[in-house]
Amino acid sequence: MSFAQTVLLGALAGFTIYLGLPVGRLELLTDRARVGLAMFSVGILAFIFVDVLEHANEIVGGALDAFKSGDASFAHIAAFAALLAGGFTLGSAGLGILERRMRPGRPTQPPMAGGSAAAALSVADATRLTEQGESARRRALQTGVVIATAIGMHNFAEGLAIGVSARAGAVTLATVLIIGFALHNATEGFGIVGPLGGVTPSWRWLGLVGLIGGGPTFLGSLVGYEVTSEPLELAFYALAAGAILYVIGEIWHGMRRYGHRELGLLLLAAGFITGVLTDLVVAYGGG
Repeated sequence: MSFAQTVLLGALAGFTIYLGLPVGRLELLTDRARVGLAMFSVGILAFIFVDVLEHANEIVGGALDAFKSGDASFAHIAAFAALLAGGFTLGSAGLGILERRMRPGRPTQPPMAGGSAAAALSVADATRLTEQGESARRRALQTGVVIATAIGMHNFAEGLAIGVSARAGAVTLATVLIIGFALHNATEGFGIVGPLGGVTPSWRWLGLVGLIGGGPTFLGSLVGYEVTSEPLELAFYALAAGAILYVIGEIWHGMRRYGHRELGLLLLAAGFITGVLTDLVVAYGGG
């Protein structure tokens, strides 16, 4: 498979993420709909988390086997283990710390007064409510960007697999990987917009998160065609796993206030099963 074909098909695999993103423009008026879509996205993210850790463990396990057989030093396996642990920590705890620092501060409480100040108090209340609503909207959109970033890290590693297979001349494997990742990435759009709840994103925002989440598949295929680097692949898997786990916790916490626990769990299972089914195409091709 030529470099040009790899570029074209890598782009196809990555940007199918845009198929699921327009759902974010739908007016979801009921709490049941919000919980259902959000928890469906959690199911998809949960599968991606399991898939990412499996690939990361395979890389570390390969380094361990090389050490046991005498083909690698202890420093080699120690470095891979440290890369996995450090990347996971940075993706989870590091992301949480960054998000907390970016969070806007609490609005100041309006002064308690009466008489002629009642009108000023009402204006202050209205201003506070407006600020709180805008803060909640920004927070929801920030969460969506974080999800897209985590998915993008995962997709970069997938793109590496496409590029390596294409460069090695495994055309059948590369083609099946591309089809499988395209189907899988199409469901990842739901994972990005599901947690937005009642917030309707702009088309510009959807275009941005699609680029963040899907573009790395394209970039990974280019890098994988030219460079083979297990440490690079492991770093992205570790970062993605940590970030996805953080995001799952945030969505789960945010959806608790809506109730509908049983519905949420059913949709979570449906999302996970969807991830499994789309990944079977990749597994069938040996990816």
